[in-house]
Amino acid sequence: MAKMVDRVVEGMKTPKNIRNIAIAAHIDHGKTTFSDNLLQGAGMMSQELAGQARAMDFHEDEQERGITIDSASVSMMHKVEGEDFLINLIDTPGHVDFGGDVTRAMRAVDGAIVLSCAVEGIMPQTETVLRQALKERVKPILFINKVDRLIKELQLTPEAMQERFIKVITSVNKLIMQIAEPGFGEKWQVSVQDGSVCFGSAFHNWALSIPYMKKKGITFKDIIDAYTNDTWKELRDKAPIHEVVLNSVILHHPNPVDAQEYRIPKIWHGEADSELGKQLKTCDQNGKLMFVVTKVVVDPQAGEICAGRLFSGTMKRGMEVHLAKAKSDLRIQQVYIYNGAKKEIVDNVPPGNIIGVAGLKNAYPGETVMQDKDAEPFEAITHIFDPVMTKAIEAKKPGDLPKLIEVLMQVSKEDPSIVIEINNETGEHLMHGMGELHLEVIENRVRKEKGVDITTTPPIVVYRETITKNSGDQFEGKSPNKHNKLYFVVEPLEEEYKQAIKTGILPSGRIKKKDSEFWAKLQELGMDSKTSRNVKDIFNGNMFLDETRGIVHIGEIIEMVLDMFEEVMKAGPLARDPCYGVKVKLMDVKLHEDAIHRGPAQLYPAVREGIRGAMEQAKPLLYEPVQTMSFEAPAEYMGELSKLIQNKRGQLLDMQQEGVMVKVTGKIPVAETFGLSSDLRSATGGRGSSFLVDQAFERLPDELQKKTLMIIRQRKGLKEESAE
Repeated sequence: MAKMVDRVVEGMKTPKNIRNIAIAAHIDHGKTTFSDNLLQGAGMMSQELAGQARAMDFHEDEQERGITIDSASVSMMHKVEGEDFLINLIDTPGHVDFGGDVTRAMRAVDGAIVLSCAVEGIMPQTETVLRQALKERVKPILFINKVDRLIKELQLTPEAMQERFIKVITSVNKLIMQIAEPGFGEKWQVSVQDGSVCFGSAFHNWALSIPYMKKKGITFKDIIDAYTNDTWKELRDKAPIHEVVLNSVILHHPNPVDAQEYRIPKIWHGEADSELGKQLKTCDQNGKLMFVVTKVVVDPQAGEICAGRLFSGTMKRGMEVHLAKAKSDLRIQQVYIYNGAKKEIVDNVPPGNIIGVAGLKNAYPGETVMQDKDAEPFEAITHIFDPVMTKAIEAKKPGDLPKLIEVLMQVSKEDPSIVIEINNETGEHLMHGMGELHLEVIENRVRKEKGVDITTTPPIVVYRETITKNSGDQFEGKSPNKHNKLYFVVEPLEEEYKQAIKTGILPSGRIKKKDSEFWAKLQELGMDSKTSRNVKDIFNGNMFLDETRGIVHIGEIIEMVLDMFEEVMKAGPLARDPCYGVKVKLMDVKLHEDAIHRGPAQLYPAVREGIRGAMEQAKPLLYEPVQTMSFEAPAEYMGELSKLIQNKRGQLLDMQQEGVMVKVTGKIPVAETFGLSSDLRSATGGRGSSFLVDQAFERLPDELQKKTLMIIRQRKGLKEESAE
């Protein structure tokens, strides 16, 4: 193995021979078996174990459940025509509850292998992972898996198989055209001819692509014969999966230098022509250090290890660095490279690689680690879906409380799509997750791996508060000393801005002094140029504008105003749930001359009272999270499925019969999805399955508004009379 480490270290020094890739697919389409085979081919694992060992699933709950929950990194070498290439690979989860891991992995890589099952074809989750890849400008190639099933189970002729493949390839290309930004859709189409589409069987360890078939003189007929004569075991020597797929990766995926040229402008919003901008685009090893953390793993021996992508500069042990979000300065204690699933300590690593670092206390995934304190950090990693389900969690023994808090902090680092909220006023610890399975898995980890005995409440749904009309007159917020007055107006945020924020066209965060690119985007969406300059903050799908004129001290107080705007957007006036789609305008300010009388203690209450008061005048309402789900079952259960959706306050959107199966799409409020999986099992005799397609917030029906509001306010211990 030592020899392998030296080869990996050597490989890291030649950026043009590096490929950073992720494997992404729908659940159960065979990703982990597939990555095992790539590892085995690179000599990191024995041939017999590959496919059974699932080396990338480290957690015992993954081994038990047979699903990948965490993404795992690995580095391996591959030779093409005598030349060594280094491949840094991340295996990602397929289950939608763990989709956050996929999004984070995409920040670290430049290419993705999208797996699709030959029998099932393109599924909702395949579309989601493509969306996640293209959002980060990651180039996809396609691998069609489980071809052995077409031959053995369905006994298709070569012609019929070809039709199957064409159907999958066409739908993937159509998705790439729809989702990718202009200019990338055409360029990134996958095709059988050039080998950016491969097909094979990860389980039986063989694969083919047209270029490989031409080179080795293998035909499709050979494959079918091998299965007919039961000599398929020879296929893995004739056309080993790792060789075919990795050849395709090296040919079609970009190296870090080429990729950073077009990815940096998308994920980093600093000055493109500045020195740092040029260093990032060229992946400069003598440049300033810029590293993005995409995953934090708590290692019993080494403490917290942050894995991520180094975009510029050389990462050295003992180096002093600055964390942008945590605003802290730290020293790098160890630098690791991944050698198969093992970590090896090295002294330094050049940019363009995926590596591990110890010593970054308080770093969360998405954190930018840099040398220059004033540098612009990378764009925050945004997830396609928000957490919509919550559980309160308590330690059984009061003595375990400090440990529980520490464990919850660890959990939220290891999986940032779990949001942990520790409410000091009520003493509640809340855990927000993507769905029932997500919360259940995290609970088990707290109990088993971290050893804390806990009790949890049944899951509750997190609503959103919004407003339905303009607040009319300016609402005055007064400071406790009555010397400062701020005047606010609120109005519903227009649909086009909501969409632009959701799809990431408008970046979230506070706006810097001169962000001409941001202003241009607002103007494209229809805002006039003068108003666009007043937008100061976009937070959780809400917008803040400073419309004051000629206020002398506005520069001194604006950050405090924005702090409180974000605070109110996290907890609205109705039920202290997050707000959504609210546009807040600061119209006028009267301030005390003396700076000492306009500190945070005076301004915070004034802003909070002002914005909440204005919202109360604007007919506030609750919006509930609604999930678009896709159900599949044998055709005879068609009636049962539509009944199931209707019983859950759902809305039937589409119903299609494909052969003996029926596919039903419907919208269901998250509040009604508790126990959905067991209801589905009993409705379809255990033969139905469901997938999340999309998630949105929609108006809670009027007859439920008051009742729901009362329940939330009671639960949070708020006064009930103001729930009117």
